[in-house]
Amino acid sequence: FTTELRKNYPNPFNPETTISFSLRDDTEMELRIYNLLGQVVRTLHSGSYPKGDHDLVWDGKSDAGQVVGSGIYFYRLSTPTYERINKMMLLK
Repeated sequence: FTTELRKNYPNPFNPETTISFSLRDDTEMELRIYNLLGQVVRTLHSGSYPKGDHDLVWDGKSDAGQVVGSGIYFYRLSTPTYERINKMMLLK
């Protein structure tokens, strides 16, 4: 395994999208969604995670449970040794 953040699917999406990634080792990791202003919209995971291939689903809602608007969002996978940001689009 290598640590890798893959493209989300579907993209554009409505109402949800799947974010795929792999982790080389058991590690601490964060997967967060950001708006165009760089503000955290949703934290999908923060903490330890096992090595392997994984999928997390974003339902288009904020951490507060509110449905977010159409637009461009970024998702970031970060571990102690890896960081990657990809872009996605929510269309309503």
